[in-house]
Amino acid sequence: MKAMVLKALKAPLELEERPIPVATHDEILLKVKACAVCRTDLHIIDGEVPATLPLIPGHQIIGEVIELGSSSNRFQLGDRVGLPWLGHTCGKCAFCRSGAENLCDKAIFTGLDRSGGFAEYCTAKEDFSFPLPDGYPDDAQAAPLLCAGMIGYRAYRMAEGAERLGLYGFGASAHLLIQLACYEGKECFVFTRPGDEKTQKVAREMGAIWAGDSTTTAPELLDAALIFAPVGPLIPEALKAVRKGGSVISAGIHMSDIPSFPYKHLFGERIIRSVANLTRRDGEEFLALAPKVPIAVQVKYGGPRILDN
Repeated sequence: MKAMVLKALKAPLELEERPIPVATHDEILLKVKACAVCRTDLHIIDGEVPATLPLIPGHQIIGEVIELGSSSNRFQLGDRVGLPWLGHTCGKCAFCRSGAENLCDKAIFTGLDRSGGFAEYCTAKEDFSFPLPDGYPDDAQAAPLLCAGMIGYRAYRMAEGAERLGLYGFGASAHLLIQLACYEGKECFVFTRPGDEKTQKVAREMGAIWAGDSTTTAPELLDAALIFAPVGPLIPEALKAVRKGGSVISAGIHMSDIPSFPYKHLFGERIIRSVANLTRRDGEEFLALAPKVPIAVQVKYGGPRILDN
């Protein structure tokens, strides 16, 4: 098979011929139909998320089941499934037993610890693969749901009860999440890079009641702020934007350093928390909700040289 391989940090992926992997035991073999590029892939390439090289990245995968492992019985040949970032957990530790499998110390991640979807074929644990909902027949349209959507949804769940939401960074996750938030009657305030009026316009068209620079303040205090941009200085800015008892939730796997800030910005029982990966429950709930909204996915198509720049 053809595969795009990361051999050196901060270097273009290289096209290689690799043997087609074999599904063992509880695995399935997929013919990859589409794999979206995630910001986490770029963090891996830049060395901001440690990885063992060489590596085939990619974890927003849509594929067709073409082979079953010896004990695999969840799917049938020809089924269309999605693979997320979380590829496997131990299932035995306190985190796994309490429903927090995303925190498992022995977790294995797709496109990091095991070969990902920037290839023609890949294997996956059947229990960590998702059947896709009706309403997303286009593979490229469905692929971003597997991480941008699911991670955004987990951050959204952490802001449970919030009616006024701030979205810092309006990229892959936020453009999906705003649709769900508006569907559920939330008021969304979008913060972008200073001067990015084009993105602010798109955010308003998608339902934001206000959009502006991240260096400015929203017209109202927020119940919660969800930070998707990997920019540490946004944390203290968001703290100033939320009400007493409000939450600031960082939804990325990597972020630049957070600068010091006055305690008064945290005082008032404000909360800072992070999102770590996702659970299968997150994925199941999000994929059930997505076609009800319905969440529309905006994609840009690229070939095997998409990461050369």
